[in-house]
Amino acid sequence: MKKEYCGLFGISGHAEAARMTYFGLYAMQHRGQESAGIVTWDGQKLREQRGMGLVADVFREEHLSRQLKGTVGMGHIRYSTTGASLLRNAQPFMVRYKDMGLAVAHNGNLVNTVELRRELENNGSLFQTSMDSEIVMHLVAQTLSDSSLEEAMSTACRRLKGAYSLLFMANNKLIGLRDPWGFRPLCLGRVGDAYVLASETCAFDLLEAEYLRDIEPGEMVVIENGRLHSYRFCEPERTSPCIFELIYFARPDSIVFGKNVYESRKAMGRTLAREAPVDADFVMPFPDSGVYAAVGYAQESGLPYEMAMIRNHYVGRTFIQPSQDMRDFGVRVKLNPVKSMINGKRIVIVEDSVVRGTTIRTRVKKLRELGARELHLRVSCPPICHPCYYGIDFSSKGELIAANHSVEDIARYMNLDSLHYLSVDGLLDSVQAKSEYCLACFQGTYPVPPPQGGSKSCLE
Repeated sequence: MKKEYCGLFGISGHAEAARMTYFGLYAMQHRGQESAGIVTWDGQKLREQRGMGLVADVFREEHLSRQLKGTVGMGHIRYSTTGASLLRNAQPFMVRYKDMGLAVAHNGNLVNTVELRRELENNGSLFQTSMDSEIVMHLVAQTLSDSSLEEAMSTACRRLKGAYSLLFMANNKLIGLRDPWGFRPLCLGRVGDAYVLASETCAFDLLEAEYLRDIEPGEMVVIENGRLHSYRFCEPERTSPCIFELIYFARPDSIVFGKNVYESRKAMGRTLAREAPVDADFVMPFPDSGVYAAVGYAQESGLPYEMAMIRNHYVGRTFIQPSQDMRDFGVRVKLNPVKSMINGKRIVIVEDSVVRGTTIRTRVKKLRELGARELHLRVSCPPICHPCYYGIDFSSKGELIAANHSVEDIARYMNLDSLHYLSVDGLLDSVQAKSEYCLACFQGTYPVPPPQGGSKSCLE
């Protein structure tokens, strides 16, 4: 099972900062469902509300209208990549330093977490959480007494290695920045006189905010009293934005890294149809992940597009699990085939990615039982053969079916008539790129050297 990572939203100069932040997080709920938090500046102090679960479960009207007062706010939705799924690890992470309230929210994953934390603890730092995000706060505090906040943040971030898009609040200042490799997205917009920052532009659409531009790799923007200043805290490295944003993570109505996600996924499907055509009766996705690539495949191939699998949109995280003898129930409750469409048919199934393969195998088994004549799987990304250390939760080779088996073996394991993964060149052509994206999970070439022995629970 794939998991998403975190979402960030910040706003400065709006009378209802908390409510706007709530809706911004709501629009990006797909990026994390473990916890949510909002911090606001009310003119005298920072106020916070955090909790476990979905945005709509964590915040109530009283939080937005009475408790979270202020014109500056930022929020975070979390899926944990470093640190367990616990309330103490929910973000934004807030502290007080002298006369300043400070809060940080982080999307990404650092690869030098253990090294930095060990150094900080040896120098007397005490930690409240098991998040790598708290390390950022300690590094800022080390130099804050002798320099400006912007200088302290620049100094701190130059010591970080790995993926980080950060939002930072210091009283009424709202700061956003991206790592010099540009792994994680962060964009800038405006609604009325207020500036907004978000992981994805779909958050702007809900608020009718204007998308201005992306925050550049190695750039820090500081928003205070209606003014925005830009600083270069670090010269950009060879930029390596995470291509999985375009393949799977981002909402299809977003613009990420300057690319229209919907059109990018359709283009992947069209390229896939050219690379691996098949004589079949129709094309179908396993919704929702493969939908847009399947549209592209159908358009390019001329085959009909059918929704022969129906998704139950009301399955939540708290769904009561059945007894053990009801095997594969968790898979069946989410997707159910339209039985009359399957019997005797030659079907092309389009998926966006295959990580472990167990879920797809179960779904293919069901289609076989319903009488499918041929089943051909087309995957709109290359085989995932290597762990990701920058924020995606497949962190060991043992979890990855393509790391340990050939395409032919995988096809036999899944009981498919044929299987084809999109080539790396085909993927890059689809997003009109050469090689600037991070392709480590496909090729094993890491832009930033991975940690030795680090894991999601390395700080527990």
